[in-house]
Amino acid sequence: MFTLLGCIGFISGFLSGFLGIGGGIVMAPLLLYLPPLFGLTPLPMRVVAGLTIVQGLLGCLFGTLSHRRFRFVSGPLSIYMGGSIFFAAVIGGAGANHVSNEALLFLFACLAFGASILMLLSNKEDVENPDIDKLVFSRFRAMASAGGVGLVGGLVGQGGSFILIPLMISFVKIPTRIAIGSNLAIVTASSFAGFIGKAFTGQIEWLLTIPILITVIPATYLGSILSRRMPTRVLKKILSFLIAAAAIRIWIAFLSPGP
Repeated sequence: MFTLLGCIGFISGFLSGFLGIGGGIVMAPLLLYLPPLFGLTPLPMRVVAGLTIVQGLLGCLFGTLSHRRFRFVSGPLSIYMGGSIFFAAVIGGAGANHVSNEALLFLFACLAFGASILMLLSNKEDVENPDIDKLVFSRFRAMASAGGVGLVGGLVGQGGSFILIPLMISFVKIPTRIAIGSNLAIVTASSFAGFIGKAFTGQIEWLLTIPILITVIPATYLGSILSRRMPTRVLKKILSFLIAAAAIRIWIAFLSPGP
C-alpha cells in the first residue's frame, strides 16, 4: 500500500507542478480504484478525502513556490480571485440544501467540459515568456469568473479550481504560464482551510500520508520545471484533455444509480 500511495502521490504532485492544478481530480479516483486492482483493501472515502487534501495542500504550496521562481505567479490576481472563490464557495456551501444537487452537478460537468473545449479551440497566440510586471487584467472579470466557479463548486461540493485556468486564459485574458502559476496560489488558501478542518476532526490517516509527503514535493518541483520548458500550445491541449476527463467523471457520478 505504501508503494502504491507513493506512486499515486508522485503522479498527482507532478501534475500539480506541470499544469497548475491541485491534483485532487486525479488523485481521488486513483485512490479509490487502484488498491483493489492490486489486491489491496479498498480505502474508505473518508480516508481518500483526507489523503487528497494533504496532497492538494503540498502540491499547491510547493507548486506556487516553484512557479514563483520563474515569475509566473501574480500576487494581485491571486488575491482578487482567491478571495472571490473562497467567499463564493462559503455562500454556495451554505445554500446547498435549498437547490437540486443533481441539476447543479450536471451544470458543473457541462461548465468543465465547455471550458476544456474553449481552451482547445482558442487560436489566440500566447506569450511564451510573459512579464509579470506588465500584467494587466480586468478585476471585474477576474472576480466574476472566480466567484461563479466558487458558487457552483460550493453548491455541489466540488473544488472547481481546475475550471479557473481556462477561464483565466479565455475570459480574463491571462497568459497561460501566469494562469497556471497563479491558480496554484489561489487554491493554496482553500486547500489549507480544508486541511485544517480535516486535521482537527480526525479525518486524516497520518501514517498513510508518509509516502505522499516523500513523493509529492520533488514531483511537484519536476513538474514545474517541465512546464516551464513545454510550449504553451501543448500545455493547453493537455489541460483541455484532463479537464474534459474530469467532466466525464462527474457525469458518470451523476448518471450512476445510488446504492
